[in-house]
Amino acid sequence: MDIAVAKRSSSFSGKFFAAAVLITLCFVMFKQSLNSSSHNMFSYHEAGVTHVLVTGGAGYIGSHAALRLLKDSYRVTIVDNLSRGNIGAVRVLQNLFPEPGRLQFIYADLGDAKVVNKIFSENAFDAVMHFAAVAYVGESTLEPLRYYHNITSNTLLVLEAMAAHNVKTLIYSSTCATYGEPEKMPITEETTQVPINPYGKAKKMAEDIILDFSKNSDMGVMILRYFNVIGSDPEGKLGEAPRPELREQGRISGACFDAARGIIPGLKVRGTDYETADGTCVRDYIDVTDLVDAHVKALAHAQPGKVGIYNVGTGKGSSVKEFVEACKKATGVDIKVEYLSRRPGDYAKVYSDPSKVRQELNWTAHYTLQESLQIAWRWQKSHLKGYGLSNAMD
Repeated sequence: MDIAVAKRSSSFSGKFFAAAVLITLCFVMFKQSLNSSSHNMFSYHEAGVTHVLVTGGAGYIGSHAALRLLKDSYRVTIVDNLSRGNIGAVRVLQNLFPEPGRLQFIYADLGDAKVVNKIFSENAFDAVMHFAAVAYVGESTLEPLRYYHNITSNTLLVLEAMAAHNVKTLIYSSTCATYGEPEKMPITEETTQVPINPYGKAKKMAEDIILDFSKNSDMGVMILRYFNVIGSDPEGKLGEAPRPELREQGRISGACFDAARGIIPGLKVRGTDYETADGTCVRDYIDVTDLVDAHVKALAHAQPGKVGIYNVGTGKGSSVKEFVEACKKATGVDIKVEYLSRRPGDYAKVYSDPSKVRQELNWTAHYTLQESLQIAWRWQKSHLKGYGLSNAMD
C-alpha cells in the first residue's frame, strides 16, 4: 500500500509539475505574443493612424513634442542615444501612454548609417520630426567638428533613409542661428542667412541639403527656424533637466533656476557691451508648448512636393537683464548676478517676425515670458532632482 500510494503521489506530482510548466510556457508565449503584436503595430501602416518618428525625443523639446503627438492620438517612435536626452522623460511618456502601438523607444545613434537604415526598414513611418542635435552655441565654437557630424551629417543619413523607405513628410527643427546677426530687425524668412558660429552653420548646411533634395522629390518639407526656447509642460508632466556637466553651456532659464535653488552661487551674464538698450543680448523667448504647437500645425499642413519655411517666435525681443528680472519675479528669489565678458559666437540682437507662420499655419504664441518662467519654475520646484532617474540604460 505504501508503495502504491507513493507511486500515485509521484504520478500526481509529475502531472502537477508538467501542468505548471505548461501554464508558465503559455504565459511566456502569450506575453511574447503581446510584445510582438505591439511591435508589429509599428511595422505597418494603419488607416487613420499617423506614425511619427521623433528623433531626439528624449530631449527637452523632443519629449514635449512626443507628449503633444501622443495626446493627439499619433503613433510615436522615439529614437535617441541619450547623449543629451533623458531616459526619465521617456519613462514618463511610457507611463502616460502604455497602450500597445502608441509609443516605442529605440536607443540608437543616428550617426550610424546601418542602424538608421535598420530602424526605417523595421518601422512604417509616415513622417519624421527631426529634433536630434547638439545645440549649444558656445560649445560649437570649441568642438566644431562634432557639430558638423552631429547636425549636418546625421541629417543627411536621416534624409537618405527617408528617401530609401518612401517616408514622405519631414518636419525639420532648425534655428534662428542660421541668420547670424542681421542688420535689420525683426527677422523674416527672407532675411539673408549668414551664420557666425558652427552651430548655425551646421544647421544651415543641413537646411541646404534638405532644400536641394526637395527640388527633385515629392517629399513634403517644413523647416521651422525657432528662437530661444523656455518653459515646461503646463500640466507638470515634463520639464527641462539638463545633465549636470552641461549646465554651464545650457539655457539661461536653467541657470536662473539653478541660482534660485542655490545649486550655483549666482547667475553669470556674458556680455554687457552689446549695442542694445541695456548692453546685454536681446533674444526672442518662445515657450516650448507654443513651439510644439507650431510643429503639429506644420505636420498637418505639410503637402507632397512642397517646402514651407517658418520663423517660430513671439516677435518680441527681451534683453538678458529683462529676462533675469522676470526670473527673479517668477522664483521670488533675489538672484545674484555676475557680469562677464562676451561668450564666443554670440550676437547682440535677434527676434522674429512671425507673420508668415501666423498667416499660413494659423499659429501664434500664447505664453508670455513671465508665464513661461512661472510654469517652468513650478516644475523645477517639484522635481529637485530632475526626473530622478539615471540616463544609463538598465
